[in-house]
Amino acid sequence: MHGGRGRRGGRKGSGPVTARLVLAAPSSGSGKTTVATGLMAAFAASGLAVSGHKVGPDYIDPGYHALAAGRPGRNLDAYMCGTELIAPLFAHGAAGCDLALVEGVMGLYDGAAGAGELASTAQVAKLLGAPVVLVVDASSQSRSVAALAHGFASWDPGVRMGGVILNRVASDRHEALLRDALDEAGTPVLGVLRRAPQVNTPSRHLGLVPAAERQVEAVDAVRAMAEQVRAGCDLPALLALARSAPSLSAAAWDPVAAVAPPEGLRTRPEGASRPQGVRASRPVVAVAGGAAFTFSYAEHSELLTAAGADVVPFDPLRDEQLPEGTAGLVIGGGFPEMYGPELSANEPLRKAVADLAASGAPVAAECAGLLYLSRELDGRPMCGVLDAEARMSQRLTLGYREAVAVSDSVLAAAGTRLRGHEFHRTVLEPGAGPTPAWGLHRPERRVEGYVQRGVHASYVHTHWAQAPGLVRRFVERCGP
Repeated sequence: MHGGRGRRGGRKGSGPVTARLVLAAPSSGSGKTTVATGLMAAFAASGLAVSGHKVGPDYIDPGYHALAAGRPGRNLDAYMCGTELIAPLFAHGAAGCDLALVEGVMGLYDGAAGAGELASTAQVAKLLGAPVVLVVDASSQSRSVAALAHGFASWDPGVRMGGVILNRVASDRHEALLRDALDEAGTPVLGVLRRAPQVNTPSRHLGLVPAAERQVEAVDAVRAMAEQVRAGCDLPALLALARSAPSLSAAAWDPVAAVAPPEGLRTRPEGASRPQGVRASRPVVAVAGGAAFTFSYAEHSELLTAAGADVVPFDPLRDEQLPEGTAGLVIGGGFPEMYGPELSANEPLRKAVADLAASGAPVAAECAGLLYLSRELDGRPMCGVLDAEARMSQRLTLGYREAVAVSDSVLAAAGTRLRGHEFHRTVLEPGAGPTPAWGLHRPERRVEGYVQRGVHASYVHTHWAQAPGLVRRFVERCGP
C-alpha cells in the first residue's frame, strides 16, 4: 500500500459512464496518438461531448487530447495511483460526456517492467470494461496482419477486442489484401488510414513536442488528424462499439472528499465557528505553466483547490513577478533546457522565486522545477535556490520508481511511501542535497532530491491522487 491511501473520496454524482473505447496497438510507434486524437476531434466536431484519457504517466499526449476534445486530458496510471483508482478517476474525468476515448501506452500488454500486466493498456481496459480497438501499422505486411490481430485478441480472454484500424496503408491493392485476410479471420476492420506525413507531429529528445509549445501548429495538426480519421474510419461503427460497453457504476473520484482529513484529525466540527488564530482566507498557490513547464496532471490543481488554495498559474517565460500574495509555489515538469536563455534572462522572476524559498514558504518542484531551482542549467544562471548545477545529457533516464520520504518536508512526513516516475535527459550534480527528498527502491537503491526549509525538489514525478494527504499538508503550510 502507498502512503496516504486511507481516504480516497468518491461520489455518485453524474451517473454511470457507458460509451467508451480503448485505442491500443501492438507496439509503440503504430499511430495510436494520431488515431486517438483524430477520433476525439472528429467526434467532438459531430456534437458529442468527448473526454480524452491516456494510459500511463505521459504528459504530452493529453495536451493534444485537450485540444481535440475541448476539455482537460486525463491520465490513468495503475502503477502510480493503484488499480482501485482507475475507474473512479476515469468517471471523474468523463463526467457529463457522451463518449470517452482512452489512448493506450506502448503495446497492448506492455506495463511496468517485471510487474506482469500492471499499468498496461490491457489492464486498464479490463478495469474499465471497455472494448479495445487495435491500431496496426500495416506498412510492411499483408496477410500476416490477421495472425497478429488474432494473437492479440486471444492472448487474454478478459480483453474484449472490438476490431482493428489499419494505419499507413500504401494503396487500394494493399488495403484489399489486408481486408481479405482479416475478413477470413473474422476481425472487423473499423478504419483504414493511408500514409499521411502531413499530420505527423514533431518529436525531439523526450518524444512529441508539447501542444502548448506550438499552439497554432498543434491546432492545425489536430484538425488534420480529424480529417484523416473522418475520411478513413467508420465513425458510426466505432460509436456503436463504444456504446456496447457495460454500464460503469464506479463512484467518481472527488478531490474534495479526497483531501478531507480523517475523522480523528479534523480541527473543528463542520459548521462550527473558526477557532481564533486560524486563517480565514485562501492562500495563493502559484503554479508554473507556459511553454517551459507543461507537465502537470489536471487533478493536481483540483486537489490544491479542494484543499483550500487559490491556484494561480504564471509563466516563467513571460511574468517577471510571482502572482500577488503567493504563499506557496508548485513548479512541475517540462522542458527548461529548451528555454534556458529565456528563463535565465528573466532575472526579476528568478530573484522572486529565490526570495520566496528563502522565506521558508512551501515550494514543491518536480524535474524541470528542480532544474529551475538549481544554481545553473547548461552554464546559464537559474534561481540559485539549490546548490547544484544541471546540464543536458545523452542518457535517457526513464521508468517507474518506488520512493520513501527520507525526512519530513512540506509535502510528506518521513517514511511516506508512494510511486512515481522519472523522465529526463539531464543530470544534476550533486543529485541529492544534505537532506534528500526520496529514497528510491526501484530499479536501484539510491537517494535523490532536496529538502531544505520549505523546499521539496526532486526528479521524481508523482500523481497526487495516490496520496492526497500530501496536498493537504502542503496547503496547510502556506501562510501563517
